[in-house]
Amino acid sequence: MLPERIRTVLTMLEDAGYEAYLVGGCVRDPLIGREVSDYDVTTSALPEEVERVFEGMKVIETGIKHGTVTVLSEGEPVEITTFRTDGEYLDSRHPESVSFTRNIADDLSRRDFTVNSIAVNKDGEYVDPYGGREDIARRVIRCTGDPDKRFGEDALRIIRALRFSSVLGFEIEEATADSIHRNRALLSKISVERVFSELKKLLCGENVFRVLTDFSDAICTVVPEMAPCVGFDQKSVYHVYDVYTHIAKTVEAIEPDETLRLAMLFHDIGKPHSYQLKKDGVHYSFHGHPEVSADIAKEWLDKMHADGKMRRLVPLLCRYHDRTVAPTEKSVKKLLRDLSYDEVIMLCKVQKADSAGHAPGMATDRGATADVISEIAERIVSRGECFSLRDLAVNGNDLAALGFTGRDIGAKLHELLDLVIDERLPNERQKLLGHIKKNPLQKF
Repeated sequence: MLPERIRTVLTMLEDAGYEAYLVGGCVRDPLIGREVSDYDVTTSALPEEVERVFEGMKVIETGIKHGTVTVLSEGEPVEITTFRTDGEYLDSRHPESVSFTRNIADDLSRRDFTVNSIAVNKDGEYVDPYGGREDIARRVIRCTGDPDKRFGEDALRIIRALRFSSVLGFEIEEATADSIHRNRALLSKISVERVFSELKKLLCGENVFRVLTDFSDAICTVVPEMAPCVGFDQKSVYHVYDVYTHIAKTVEAIEPDETLRLAMLFHDIGKPHSYQLKKDGVHYSFHGHPEVSADIAKEWLDKMHADGKMRRLVPLLCRYHDRTVAPTEKSVKKLLRDLSYDEVIMLCKVQKADSAGHAPGMATDRGATADVISEIAERIVSRGECFSLRDLAVNGNDLAALGFTGRDIGAKLHELLDLVIDERLPNERQKLLGHIKKNPLQKF
């Protein structure tokens, strides 16, 4: 149902003699069965005419050069943009100029995909010259007009097409797909922030595996470090897929969280740089690949200007993803010693997803073990057991009082923690102090 504040804006424009429509996601999403998050209005009224129509209301010239003003309707902002056509694109992103038009069909012709080139008025009457509603029914992403022209105008549309396909579960129409392959190099002209934003959404889509595998060339344009993984035979009994396909399988297997899916995207990216032929002369081992993968992930995320939390967590999960942890309390406490509880839970999810990308019959044990480790970690934390220095019944001040100084304090605390985790000492202050007194001061 159309919100009253939006209906008011459309009605006021029509009553003043202008055409007024909703466009973009607020038209597309209801046809797909998704909730509308915001509304965009387009009109035949020129910006100065829009300002006159809403003279008694708060009007903000948010993008007057491109025909956009914002009106506060019932206290909420509503963007209103004049029908327009775009001038020449010289930077593969923005038009050098725009021209206003009184024809809604002209405005729709400049838009990226047919599913976004639909307009509807307040009475529910559609303007759909490019068959967008039919493409929605067919679950197809197709460029409006010539795909080479659309992508040449704005290269961000290339990864937006992939994002729509992944998130909506739509297939990319053949001519549009062919154009993506031809024009993928244009992605290098787009700001890393915009590309990264689209990629994160793409990775969290339900159709991510197909998009990653059908458009590996475009993905490798965004992540050039991924190119050696495509077609790289792992020559391992644990794998029936090349490295890239295995990566795509694991991305699909984990929950749609940006950090987790990025961790799966990068967890094995170091394998082509780390392989060694085993003594049998047939199979490969990949000793050290988690560290290589973590380093590649960190460098790429820095380049993408990712936030600090993501730059820390994704490489950390890559570095630990292949770590063997026995499903025992002692082993899990040692893991909790090195990682936070939340990081351990994330790591378990990563290891389970990694297992899902292995050869059939080779994944069950490791995936089940990850679940057990997660349960053990939860029990340990809920019982308030000691697994970190902050949980120890003694601290640095206690050791300083016994004559320890500098690095010796930290080293001795870690020794005590290991003894507690191994259950060779109880985490009791007097017992820990007694152990220290019985041992001569050591230099670590």
